Amino acid sequence: MKKTGLTLATATLLVLMPVLHGCAAAIVGGAAVGTMSALDRRPTKVQTDDEAIEWKAMQAIPEQYKATSHVNFTSFNRRLLITGEAPSEEAKAAIDESARKVQGVREVINELGIGPVSSLGSRSTDSYITSKVKGRLVDAKEVSANQVKVITERANVYLMGLLTEQETKVAVQVARTTTDVRRVINVIEVISPEEAKRLDLLSKSSEPKPPPAPAPVENR
Repeated sequence: MKKTGLTLATATLLVLMPVLHGCAAAIVGGAAVGTMSALDRRPTKVQTDDEAIEWKAMQAIPEQYKATSHVNFTSFNRRLLITGEAPSEEAKAAIDESARKVQGVREVINELGIGPVSSLGSRSTDSYITSKVKGRLVDAKEVSANQVKVITERANVYLMGLLTEQETKVAVQVARTTTDVRRVINVIEVISPEEAKRLDLLSKSSEPKPPPAPAPVENR
């Protein structure tokens, strides 16, 4: 039980990383940005582009559909995943079209469902499923949980990342055997083991330097 508790705590932290990341960067002057960047196979520039793409796509939603839609944009390596709910096929197509016009997007995967927006309870369940998948990825130890982006909508789990074929198989197996997961949609980009090693080396070379040792304190 103790091990499970630690895993879920770790998973929750992983889910909250994007939020905590922004807060920490403001407090420590960007050190958090460097730390997160070093855990990601994407170059720092691409990570920045992905964040900008998500923001621009959200702003580009046609005004007439903003109140009746629940849309999430997740960009990874400039591939934009759209999830959530739209009120009609027309709305889904319009949101898709606006997203494709965002500068820097090289591919759009439109997974919007047609229907009323999901309830807060449903979204809470989705967040919990995401935390369980991330926690089980940590336990699996065959693929870094920090290199797999997990998105859950209506109990459907989407996986994104830059992974080798073996890492992809592990991530998919972990997700599909997690309780409450209805379906797994694999949106991972498969790369060669050689490319994975190259990207990992680049990430390590960009790790931030440790902070200087604290100055000594003298009591008078």
